[in-house]
Amino acid sequence: MSLVFYLLLAYLLGGIPWALVLGRLFWRTDVRKHGSGNPGATNAWRVMGWKAGLPVLLLDAAKGAAAAGLIPLLPMGGVPVDGATLAVLCGVTAVLGHVFPVYLRFKGGKGVATGAGMLLVVAPVPVSIATGLFALMLLTFGMVSLGSILGAWAIPFCVTCLPRTLQPGRPVALIVLSFVLAVFIAYTHRTNIARIIRGEERVFEKLQIWRRLLDK
Repeated sequence: MSLVFYLLLAYLLGGIPWALVLGRLFWRTDVRKHGSGNPGATNAWRVMGWKAGLPVLLLDAAKGAAAAGLIPLLPMGGVPVDGATLAVLCGVTAVLGHVFPVYLRFKGGKGVATGAGMLLVVAPVPVSIATGLFALMLLTFGMVSLGSILGAWAIPFCVTCLPRTLQPGRPVALIVLSFVLAVFIAYTHRTNIARIIRGEERVFEKLQIWRRLLDK
């Protein structure tokens, strides 16, 4: 029964819609009514600029990190799993809270930042590699969605294949759920994938370093 309380708290934490909260407090803007309509960091950046997008990104990542790193430490009774597995379960539940928040009638963001924050706690080396891949895709193609999808898929392969000296804590739950999370991230980006295939995905040209080099 205690496990339910841990997961419920993680879900409620993950569901906090920081893009909507900060947008209304400081920009008097409902991001759901602009851009893609998604209450996440990317749309907040697109609609209100980096001064909104960056804090939303960090706060969304912090939700996942806190769910995996802090909530399992709370004294709410014994649970039928080990600490590493509990951290993974709480982190994944926070991601579900972000994507399906009860506060917004279960219509939330895509879960990338929250998932990255969670995995940064339970799998720091794989996340670092995935972050590098995300940055490479962003600076090359200028697509946040492409970097997010490829970065998400890099994590389960790194968790599985890296030697234990680089990824010592490798519970079965982490391997399974990292694959599930990658599939889930791909699913939440299904419309982006369709736009990429059609060549219609939004490109942030200012982030493409090669364009700047060619322009010189």
